[in-house]
Parts: sequence; structure tokens; C-alpha cells
Amino acid sequence: MANMRLDKNPMPEQDPVLRAGNFDEVALGYTPEMAIDEAKRCLNCKNSLCRTGCPVKVRIPQFIAKVAEGDFDAAYEIITSTNSLPAVCGRVCPQEKQCESKCVRGIKGESVGIGRLERFVADYHMNKEVKDEVKVPESNGHRIAVVGSGPAGLTCAGDLRKMGYDVTVYEAFHKSGGVLVYGIPQFRLPKEIVAKEIDNLKAMGVNIINNAIVGKSETVDELFADGYEAVFIGSGAGLPMFMNIPGENLKGVYSANEFLTRINLMKAYREDSDTPIMHGKHVAVVGGGNVAMDAARCARRLGAEVKIVYRRSESELPARREEVEHAKEEGIEFCLLTTPLSIKGDDKFSVCAMNCQKMELGEPDASGRRRPIPVDGSEYDIDVDCVIMALGTSPNPLIKSTTKGLEVNRKGGIIVEEATGKTSRDAVYAGGDAVTGAATVISAMGAGKTAAKAIDEYLSNK
Repeated sequence: MANMRLDKNPMPEQDPVLRAGNFDEVALGYTPEMAIDEAKRCLNCKNSLCRTGCPVKVRIPQFIAKVAEGDFDAAYEIITSTNSLPAVCGRVCPQEKQCESKCVRGIKGESVGIGRLERFVADYHMNKEVKDEVKVPESNGHRIAVVGSGPAGLTCAGDLRKMGYDVTVYEAFHKSGGVLVYGIPQFRLPKEIVAKEIDNLKAMGVNIINNAIVGKSETVDELFADGYEAVFIGSGAGLPMFMNIPGENLKGVYSANEFLTRINLMKAYREDSDTPIMHGKHVAVVGGGNVAMDAARCARRLGAEVKIVYRRSESELPARREEVEHAKEEGIEFCLLTTPLSIKGDDKFSVCAMNCQKMELGEPDASGRRRPIPVDGSEYDIDVDCVIMALGTSPNPLIKSTTKGLEVNRKGGIIVEEATGKTSRDAVYAGGDAVTGAATVISAMGAGKTAAKAIDEYLSNK
């Protein structure tokens, strides 16, 4: 019998006061009883609109039905038939804008907690005392190279391996996972979870080579010369953007990309770190997306008083509602309708203040959001000793500059056919942030999945 309760089972969480002082995961996950109760809220619609909102086409009603029965192993098999990273997606995928936004239960209440159930199933599988044997597909003898071990690259590699291809992933960093390990903080996505997901792919036969910078240590053309029959580029978007205002070159100004990489990947917040990061006491984070929330919440955990400076109002914040609420609960202040004009330094060329101006909203711009307009005579200073610019990133130009015939757009994104991920180079495909610029994990995974299917069709026809 369906559970007609209007609201979701709440997600258990760490107390805000406690979590603001540690990097442990905030969300604690459902118990089996909570998961079964939540799964029974699903009406198992004949026309499952929820699945149309999933970029990797998880068979949502089917896996939820198995959860409702208490058959968590069967639910895991259903999810992983199309999704290679369920524990990741259950944590960082914006379900409220995708699968859950299509759920009919959301018409007169809250949607089914699809993401929470996916996370529960993945965690249940990972924590089993007796591990299931990983199925290793038989090789079909064809070799594919994947550039980048982020969500796009891992998904493409996993799907191709399931089809029987011999896949090698080339990763520039010393650890695999791309943005999953260097960009998303531990308290949102524990690195042990990412490592386990990657270990599953390795056990299936995916080969990963670290410290390999394609475009420098080896070019795309050299990969073909090595015998690969197709290449997928999922190298992400690691080139940070700045405002080009006075003072951005002062000591104490970071891009969010650098700040989060040093925190997440290099553990620079530790006292014994070889590359320590400055612990600011008064930090301003410029931007309003998920990356801004991540940077602000990391700075808060390092003991700082943190302000998020955003030029539009709260209703225009692009970050997930959940992340905004978590930031507020942790004591982070939002300076809305505010834009920086300059960053001021002291006699040691270190940040000491940020000059700002109040804004008001005018008519909508090309993004559909109301355009911020400066308010005359509204300038004021914020006392800060650290500024983090979280304004987005663009693709690194290394691969395009070393690969002949690879067309890119004016922002440096690789141009592809939307339906296939095919680039202007024969047998070269691309997806994720390397194409779109900074976007979501799940959209990158969807692009990796699309490209894997297209590569298989290309080689089969060839």
C-alpha cells in the first residue's frame, strides 16, 4: 500500500554548530526503515516522468519498488545498469531540478526523495560485509583512450568497459576522480566514497594512469599512434575566471578552484601540510553558485567569519537551496545585491578590505535573470583578510592548442554534436565541462554516457 504522506522523510544531519568545526559529512543517510518508508511514497506511475529528468536514465520506479520490498541488492543492480557512480549521484546530483522535479507527488506535496534513496542503496552495497564479485566483461579487442577521470570520463569509461572495450583513462593529477576529489568538499562528498566507486571500475577492468597530462606528456595524435581507435576528452574546466578589478593580485586572493583544490586534494588546512593555505579570519567569497557555497563553508570550517558577496538577490542564487540553507545554518552571512569594485591591500601587499557597491535589479538579461544595476553613492568597505573568487571556470586550452583540427567556441569549449559528443576530429569525442564550461556532475555523466554509445556505434559501423 502506498504511503500518502505529503512530505519526504527528513535526512538526518550533523548539528550545524558541530559540523561548522569539522569536515565530516553533513548528511548522515537514511536507515533501512526510513528508506523503505520513503520508497513506499512512490506511486510507481505507468508513465514514469521522473526518468525523463535523469541524464543517465536510471530506471527510477523499478529501483524504488525494490527498495520498498527491502530488496536493496536488486535495487543496486537496477541503478548500476545505467549509472556507474550511484553513491556520488545520490549526494551531489541536483535532483530537485531533474528527476524529482518531474515526480507527480510534488504536485500536492514533496516529491519522492529519489536522490536520498539512490544514496542509501549505494551506501548499503558499499558497506556490505560480504562483497559481491565484480563482473568483468569479456574484451572485444578494441582500445579506447579517455582523457580525464572526472564524472564524464569515468562514466564514458565504465559504459565502454561494460560493452567489452579495453579502456585506459589518463588523469593529470596524482589522484583519480577529477572535480569529485579536488572540487567538492569532504563534508558533501567523502573522498573514500569516490575511491570506492573508482575501485569498482578498476575491478571491472578500467585502467587508470595518473600524472599523465594529455597535451603535454602525450598528445591526442600520439594516443592514436599508440593504437587507440577512439578518444574521449573529459578534461573538465579548470581555468578560473576573475573580475579584473584592482587588487586581485594581492596576497590573500584565491580563485575558488585553487582554494578548494588545496583544501580537498592537498589537505592544506592541516598544520603538517607541505603546502599550507592561509587561514583568513575574515573571508569574503564572491559568487552565488555551488562552488561559492563550497568555498565559503570550507573557510568557515577553518575558523573564519565568512561573507558571501553576490550581485543579485537570494531568489537568483544559482546554488542548490539545500547548500544555501546549510551555509546559513553554519553562520555564513549573505551580502546580497552587492558587487566588489576593488580589493584593498596593506603595506605588505596583503588583503585588508574590499570596496563594494550596492545593486538593484533591472530588466532580465540574456540568462533570464534580472540584470543588476549599480546604486549611485552606495559604496562601502568590508574588512577582510582573504577573498575567494568563485565566478566560474572555463576549459583549459592545453588540449585544443596541441590537437590539430579540434574546433572550439569563443569560451574555449570543445564544439561537439549534441546527440553524439563527436568533435570536428574523426574518432574524437568530448563531453562534460570541457564542452560546456563548469556545469553539474550529472550533466557531465550524461555526456559521457552519450559519447560511449556513439563511440560504440562508430566502431561497430567502421
